[in-house]
Amino acid sequence: MASGIVIIDKPSGWTSMDICAKIRGILKEKRVGHGGTLDPMATGVLPVFVGQATRAVEFAENGEKEYIAGLRLGLVTSTQDTSGETLETHPVTVDRAALEVVLPRFTGPIAQIPPMYSAIKINGQKLYDLARKGKEVERKPRNITIFELELLEQVSETDYLLRCRCSKGTYLRTLCHDIGQALGCGGTMFSLRRTMAAGYTLAEAVSLEDVQAQGEALLRPVESMFTAYPLYTLPSPGKEARVRNGNPITVPELVDGTYRVHGKNGEFLCLSCAENGTLTSIKNFFGA
Repeated sequence: MASGIVIIDKPSGWTSMDICAKIRGILKEKRVGHGGTLDPMATGVLPVFVGQATRAVEFAENGEKEYIAGLRLGLVTSTQDTSGETLETHPVTVDRAALEVVLPRFTGPIAQIPPMYSAIKINGQKLYDLARKGKEVERKPRNITIFELELLEQVSETDYLLRCRCSKGTYLRTLCHDIGQALGCGGTMFSLRRTMAAGYTLAEAVSLEDVQAQGEALLRPVESMFTAYPLYTLPSPGKEARVRNGNPITVPELVDGTYRVHGKNGEFLCLSCAENGTLTSIKNFFGA
């Protein structure tokens, strides 16, 4: 039975759920999930979790991500990207230097109002369903963090490429829109490529054609997501039995922190938290 993580380089035009459906069909496994939605126009890193590895989806969704976004100044659209209806056009008199001056305003902890064209629910209704009916509702700002925001390249008089490393819940479309508003000329996103998610990069990503050809051989073990954490191997069968039964164990030798926990045979059992000499499971991965 297929189990593991495959890093897909998502092509433009596919939804994240389209990718999951395709993987489900190729690998003949019903349990398939992804580690963070990409809009159809976006490309790049999409971690896909298969079989028992779907237990790790929540950790991918909550992690930092990195993107290269195309910002087009002088244009405002209904969706905050170039797939939407044009609402406003403005002459662009600002230059690269002016853009570089404004970027620091959008770094660090900031509040971002999510776009109407998003899957966020208000009163049980997805915002994009309301938007398609021509309705707009008030959205509360959400706290996000932009860890890094860098101007990479000026492509044309109006178009720029930005690199952004950010927290969960960040809308790059909205970031482009807000930067345009701050510059006084409006802005929208014309391209988006995710270069990192859940610690995986484009260098590790494969195509759907690769998965079709090589199948399960491309699946990575679920533990590969957690290699940043130190490894702790259980020292005795008794402690391993307690961990497998979901019980905390005493570990006076460990400093506080998060650990990958192995059994004596090297099997990855769980991700655990050590605190005050006690090791408690965060998530079990027996057999994943």
